[in-house]
Amino acid sequence: MLAHQIMTSDVITVGADSTIVEAADRMLRHHIGGLPVVDAAGNLTGIISEGDFIRRAEIGTQRKRGRWLGFLVGHDRIASDFVHEHGRKVGEIMTPDPVTVTEDAPLDQIAQIMESNGIKRLPVVRGKRLVGMVTRSDFLAAVAGLDRHAPNPSVADDDLRRAVSAAIGQASWRPYRLNVSVRDGVVSLRGVVNSDKSRRAAVVAAENVPGVLDVRDSLEQAPSNPPPEEELGGGDFVSLQQEPPTRDDEPL
Repeated sequence: MLAHQIMTSDVITVGADSTIVEAADRMLRHHIGGLPVVDAAGNLTGIISEGDFIRRAEIGTQRKRGRWLGFLVGHDRIASDFVHEHGRKVGEIMTPDPVTVTEDAPLDQIAQIMESNGIKRLPVVRGKRLVGMVTRSDFLAAVAGLDRHAPNPSVADDDLRRAVSAAIGQASWRPYRLNVSVRDGVVSLRGVVNSDKSRRAAVVAAENVPGVLDVRDSLEQAPSNPPPEEELGGGDFVSLQQEPPTRDDEPL
């Protein structure tokens, strides 16, 4: 199987010029642990996650270094930390140049990238444009939906998946974190809906796509409070520019 066959295509994003408050509100509203940062053309420029809000001056969790430790760390690192802890715009605290995969990346390659980098989700790009997101929970759903004797999704199934995604993806009631998978004409819907009416609308929209034989509804009702990050497949993202993590600095 390939990335585009299991990825979530309806990805919630944010712009680099958005405030960090707007980003935090969006993450809480949609119950997600991270947001891809895109430009006006939809090109991926970075990632912001829950981990970027841990060290913040507003809540008193910024790093505190003694004089000698600050000297050892270096002025550039101290300046970088200051921007991350005090920045007001998403572009100032995001992880730039995140690790990505393409739509045709095989799942074993994606699994290796996730394991080697210790991450739980990967943006999927076409060129520079963001087209989806693969998380660990997508692997779980792929395994749960397997029939031991069923073939891999066919070209016709891929066409149906795109048609169903298009039928649902532009609606105002569309589920967020929508994931559509198709096998032998049977559509499986995953994502989060705000109401039973939205759930039914998504199912009916899928049923009306020509060629769909059946629709399996695995949509979830939005919780009143965000679930733990682990349930959402969250986790910090890896940047191509990212420095190795260090132990928290303590004042001398």
